[in-house]
Amino acid sequence: MGKITVETCHIEGLKVITPTVFGDERGYFMETYHYEDFKEAGIPQVFVQDNQSASKKGVLRGLHYQINFPQDKLVRVIRGEVFDVAVDLRDGSPTYGQWFGLRLSEENKKMLFIPKHFAHGFLVLSDYAEFTYKCTDFYHPNDEGGIMWNDPGIGIDWPIAEDLELIFSAKDREWPTLAELKRK
Repeated sequence: MGKITVETCHIEGLKVITPTVFGDERGYFMETYHYEDFKEAGIPQVFVQDNQSASKKGVLRGLHYQINFPQDKLVRVIRGEVFDVAVDLRDGSPTYGQWFGLRLSEENKKMLFIPKHFAHGFLVLSDYAEFTYKCTDFYHPNDEGGIMWNDPGIGIDWPIAEDLELIFSAKDREWPTLAELKRK
């Protein structure tokens, strides 16, 4: 191993991964994913789909999850910077409803492993960002769920500058709070 460093956080299952970067005057090289290294680090999942999005500053995507076809995700930023967030939705989890967030950027090259049954979202902090993620199940458009990005019961501390204009999709403006979701 040695090609990645894996850190855990206060929410079991979430893992911050930092790859080893080999750089010289030409630039750099790094392995962004190697099944055996991830398996040895306790992430044996098999990924079946890769996705990539591009967004401008102020775009807030999320908080999304798949209902009947949950996905583990491995997320990273290849250009720019985002504040990435995962919220624990696992029934019976001692950290149910708690969130974890960190800055992912092309500079720090960190990745976040997000297990199944977490809601996920991110806020673009740079002028432009490209975000990629690997998933363990295919996307099913009729299976998407979501939670309001500013749910007071969760209390995510988004790093929103005073002059930042937030940009949302129509559906991301309409998601319920976690409490409303539980009442359904």
